[in-house]
Amino acid sequence: MIRIAWHPLYAHPLPEGHRFPMLKYELIPGQLLHEGTITSQNLFSPEPVSEEIILLSHEKAYWEQLRDLTLSAKDQRRIGFPLNAQLLERELRITQGTIDGVHFAIDNGIAFNVAGGTHHAGSNWGEGFCLLNDQAIAANYLLNKKLINRILIIDLDVHQGNGTAEILQNEPRAFTFSMHGEKNFPFKKEVSNLDVPLDDGIADDEYLSILNVNLKKAFEMAKPDFVFYLSGVDVLSTDKLGKLALSKVACKERDRMVLQACKDKNLPLQVSMGGGYSADIRDIVDAHCNTYRLAFDLFG
Repeated sequence: MIRIAWHPLYAHPLPEGHRFPMLKYELIPGQLLHEGTITSQNLFSPEPVSEEIILLSHEKAYWEQLRDLTLSAKDQRRIGFPLNAQLLERELRITQGTIDGVHFAIDNGIAFNVAGGTHHAGSNWGEGFCLLNDQAIAANYLLNKKLINRILIIDLDVHQGNGTAEILQNEPRAFTFSMHGEKNFPFKKEVSNLDVPLDDGIADDEYLSILNVNLKKAFEMAKPDFVFYLSGVDVLSTDKLGKLALSKVACKERDRMVLQACKDKNLPLQVSMGGGYSADIRDIVDAHCNTYRLAFDLFG
C-alpha cells in the first residue's frame, strides 16, 4: 500500500497574506479521497521528529532558537512569517512524515508527504517559508542508521534547493540534483552536485528535453539505492513566482519521467510536494494530484 503523510496541522493558517498557499495541504488529500485515488487507509499522521534526528543536519544553536521560539526578528523575516509554537510543531511533524515515508518507500516502492520539500532551510538558517529541511534530515537519518548506502535527491521545484545542497555538501554518499530557474529565488545559490539553471520562459519541450539528459546524468553519477523527489508545481506557466512556462501536461510528464526511472531501477522513492503559487488554487491542487495519480498507476 502507498502511504501518505498528512496531519491537520499541515493546513494550519499562517498570518494574513500567507494563508492562500496553505489551502492545498487540505485540498490535496480531500481531492484524492473524493475521486477514489486513495482511501483513508493510505493516510498516516506523523508524530513530531526528535531533537536527536534534527541535530544530524541542523546546528544546535539554530535548532535551540527554533525550539525556544527565540529566533531573532531578522531571522524570522528571512523565513517569511512570525515563528510560533504551532508552526514549529507543524514543521516537526512534516519532517517526521518524510522520515516515516522512507521506511514505507523501502517496503512499498514509493511514499508521499502532502507537505515537505522545505529545501531552503540550511544547517543554521531558515528561509523561504522553510524552518527545517525535511528531505536532508531524512537523508542523514538513513545514512546515520546505515539503512542506505547512497542517496539521490532530485529537486525539480522552480527554486534551487540551496539548503539541501549546503547541508549535504560534505556528505559524499548523498548526491543533490537541482533543476531550477536561474534568475529566481534564492538569489544566492549554493552548489549542488548537479545544478541545472534554466532561463525564464522555458516551456514544455525544451524543459523535458533538458530534464531527460540531466536525469540520466544524475542517476549515472549518484548510483543511488534510495531517491528523494521534490515535486514542486511552481514550474507551471500559471505560477505567480515561477517564471517558467510549463503546462500541466508537461508537469505530469516530468513526474512520470522521475517515477518511471525509479520504478525501472527498482529504487525506493520518497516524494515531498514543494512549492506551488498559481493564482487559481485548482491549478495547484490538480498538478500535485497528478503526481499521486501517476504513482498509483505505476506502483499501486
